[in-house]
Amino acid sequence: MTTTARQLLELTGYQICSISPDATVFDAIKLMSEKQVGALLVMEADKLVGIISERDYTRKIVLNNRSSRTTQVREIMTENVVGVRPEQTIEECLVLMSEHHIRHLPVTEDGKPIGVLSVMDVVKDIISAKEFIIQQLENYIVGSV
Repeated sequence: MTTTARQLLELTGYQICSISPDATVFDAIKLMSEKQVGALLVMEADKLVGIISERDYTRKIVLNNRSSRTTQVREIMTENVVGVRPEQTIEECLVLMSEHHIRHLPVTEDGKPIGVLSVMDVVKDIISAKEFIIQQLENYIVGSV
């Protein structure tokens, strides 16, 4: 049986960490540190308008000698957010993450985010499923001898 994005969120939690596009990048990085996450959804009212990650910070602030205390999130966030629906499979999620070179994937339902999957969440689930299959095959082989 293939795991869906919703099923994985049920295991990992529906936690959404978000920030306003008007916040400073410093505040975003501070919040990521406090929540121990690598990315934040950028929300304006109830609408997903972008995503900001540690990668955005290092590439668009640090490498360009910009100040995180004076730069707003909207200036460096990724606006075209790649996301998935809850019924999409974990394999589909991994393909999207790989194709778009992203580590965080918002899960949206009725146009609103309900959670975020990290590449680590997805990979762990796939490995766990493969280990289960291997165990079942080993039990079958041992039982049939």
